[in-house]
Amino acid sequence: MLDRFAIAAPGPLVNGVGVYMRPPFMSDWSAWAQLRAESREFLKPWEPTWPDDALSQGAFRRRLRHHAREAREASAYAFLIFRRADNLLLGGVTLSNVRRGVTQSCSVGYWLGKPFTRRGHMTDALGAIVRHVFDDLALHRLEAACLPANEPSQQVLRSVGFAREGYARQYLCIDGAWRDHLLFGILASDPPPR
Repeated sequence: MLDRFAIAAPGPLVNGVGVYMRPPFMSDWSAWAQLRAESREFLKPWEPTWPDDALSQGAFRRRLRHHAREAREASAYAFLIFRRADNLLLGGVTLSNVRRGVTQSCSVGYWLGKPFTRRGHMTDALGAIVRHVFDDLALHRLEAACLPANEPSQQVLRSVGFAREGYARQYLCIDGAWRDHLLFGILASDPPPR
């Protein structure tokens, strides 16, 4: 019997130039776990501490249930990034803390498997996500945070139009420690990047 909660809520296909993004499904587990395992040491300094069972099928199923609930509540949306040419899994993007009412904003987090860095994939993906946030979700503001030492991430954010807005002390718990972060934002009314 199909576990209806193990499949993410249907969601949009977000298209970039060389990549596309869609919600994760249970059938993605093997490729996702393999890419995350291969990239573990590369990702470790930039992410929260992984639980012991982080890459297990059960943990992935729980993750999908969580994503599906958040999508139904319109509070967050998870996507996997695929290369358009061959449908290869490259990484992921999450829109979280979706706020309506007077704020009209959300936050973006992202990761890319180590073999696919420095090839423009994340710039392509984030550019498409920015358009999705403003055109499809009709939000006013998109926020991002990154560690001060993560210059490649800062370059990607600037290249798609984000502006550095501040410095937040002990903003997120990364790799087991509360870490300072640089804050970035982009508005629907900002001119598109060159």
